[in-house]
Amino acid sequence: MSGKQVLAWAMIIVGFGLAGYLLYAGLSQYSLADIVQSVQAIPTANLAMALIYAAGSYLFLTFFDWAGVLYVGGRLGYPKIALASFLALSIGQSVGLAGLSSGAIRYRYYAHWGLDAEAVAKIVLLSGVTVGLGLAVLGGVVMILNPADTAGVLRLSETMVVAIGIGLLLASLLYVVLAATVRAPLKIWKWTFGMPTWRIAVMQIVVGTINFALVSACLREVMAASADVSYLKAATAFVLANVAILITHAPGGLGVLEVTVRHVMGDQASIGALVAFRVIYFLIPLAIGLPFSLVTEAVFRARKGSSDSDASNGSAA
Repeated sequence: MSGKQVLAWAMIIVGFGLAGYLLYAGLSQYSLADIVQSVQAIPTANLAMALIYAAGSYLFLTFFDWAGVLYVGGRLGYPKIALASFLALSIGQSVGLAGLSSGAIRYRYYAHWGLDAEAVAKIVLLSGVTVGLGLAVLGGVVMILNPADTAGVLRLSETMVVAIGIGLLLASLLYVVLAATVRAPLKIWKWTFGMPTWRIAVMQIVVGTINFALVSACLREVMAASADVSYLKAATAFVLANVAILITHAPGGLGVLEVTVRHVMGDQASIGALVAFRVIYFLIPLAIGLPFSLVTEAVFRARKGSSDSDASNGSAA
């Protein structure tokens, strides 16, 4: 086993261990009956709206891959891109190390449709940049409009939080400017990155921000039933939770998301709301994506076997 493989496995084990500890710390004070009762207290209308926002998020996530395919000059139709994106992310976001797990699934599909490993790596990279841009823009907005909550969590002054928010928005704008003006590849440490066109850069910011805005709306919807939660506060909690998830690499943000949101929202984040959000945004897509991935894998194998058989018969003839 190579050093990189050992490091990857170590990160996975540590991530699951941390997630398990945080989840235990967050749930141990509640009985199963408490959790069930708290979930049942969420009105059906709120759950339905949360499902709609979650579906909207996964729809916009498909445009992350679409931007990546445009970036590498691929000629795949949107239905194929949407299929690869949904199956990769519905599984990858729950398994953890989404860049690696979803990247491997993406490679399986895109390679089957004719893209090489380099093209798939660039699609995954651009999708990661889109995640960062969306998080930066939404984070910048909530830090400017709602600095108090972020200041309390990060133990910074509100003035400093607003300055960070402005910096995040300016950094996103700089990305578009670089995309419009720089054609030579940028070298950052050991990596070389060719800028996308400015149109793709704008698309990344738009779809990335809308995606995170929809997930924040999903989180607020399940919380609004038990407390008067503002959208800005829910979005602030979600942005900070994502930063914590990126730092810890906990699988699916398990435990980290719940603890961070609870820390920001306090008693406004009921245990039922957090469980409902986990089920709606992570587990339901996983329950859909996993069997679909098995079916498509079987179809791929059947087609490959059929083409190999045809090729063998042609050679014999």
